[in-house]
Amino acid sequence: MARDYYEVLGIPRDAGADELQAAYRRLARANHPDVNRDPAAEERFKEVNEAYHVLSDPEQRRRYDRFGADFRKVPDDWEQRVGAGTRRGGSGFSDSGFSGAGYSDFDDGGVEIDLDDLFGGIFGRGRGRGAGRPVGGADQEAELWLTVEEAHRGGPREVTLQGTTEPRRYTVDIPPGVVDGQRIRLAGEGGRGAGGGQAGDLHLVVRIHPHDRYRLSGRDIVVRLPLSPWEAALGTTVPLTTPGGEPKVTVPPGSSTGRRLRLRGEGMPNPRGRAGDLYAEIAVLVPPRLTARERELFTELADVSTFDPRRDERRKAGTS
Repeated sequence: MARDYYEVLGIPRDAGADELQAAYRRLARANHPDVNRDPAAEERFKEVNEAYHVLSDPEQRRRYDRFGADFRKVPDDWEQRVGAGTRRGGSGFSDSGFSGAGYSDFDDGGVEIDLDDLFGGIFGRGRGRGAGRPVGGADQEAELWLTVEEAHRGGPREVTLQGTTEPRRYTVDIPPGVVDGQRIRLAGEGGRGAGGGQAGDLHLVVRIHPHDRYRLSGRDIVVRLPLSPWEAALGTTVPLTTPGGEPKVTVPPGSSTGRRLRLRGEGMPNPRGRAGDLYAEIAVLVPPRLTARERELFTELADVSTFDPRRDERRKAGTS
């Protein structure tokens, strides 16, 4: 049986959104396969991701708190079904919920509520009094991992998911510019219905791999732009490698490390609106080894220049 999601993240059951997110970031960073070479880290990373993306969704968290590991088997209209059971005289569910294995019917005031009757036998306990009614299949989720480049360009993608008996294979049309957390719906590919009920949907939740060059913020992309000292001082125009091509970037004279240059509309595409922006973040680099002539010129520059890069810091500190 899968570990309890709260235990996976190391948080209490009443944890708020900030505590949940802080735990996720800490554990995801520690266990990401690009950072942690432990063979077991990738599985822990997937476990942490699954726990976070269930508990960060208020509706899914409510279902999980009620039904534990069986929460994905519960139909979308479970609250109405519980309400119908309560109107027949039962209390529906205890505040503690149940874990799926070993649960029992509830008895309130001498009126028994059969959970199989309410849920159409989805927990595999045989046919209840309402087993003849059509019951829709539960929606299912799976993560779809993409590189930044794949998310930027979109297009058809072959996806293989491990089913209960054999792998399920799909060709998924990924919209250009999908962002982390975006959901792609495959209608009718979720859990099977019962008694003639429709199948549920399969929701692919997009996850974008960390990149050693690109940083994403929604649809905006931040990319490092290395420059030589003379390019930063004198200004220049240089090509910049991005997921969408190599646009030219004009660097104003006197640009220092950390300055950002915005290229409007060069970030992640958006089929339904304005594309994101791309930010070129300047990083001034010096030659690791100087030739004799370079050393001579740098020495001459040091002798004639009055520029003091620490002047403002001393002013802020109140020293001369």
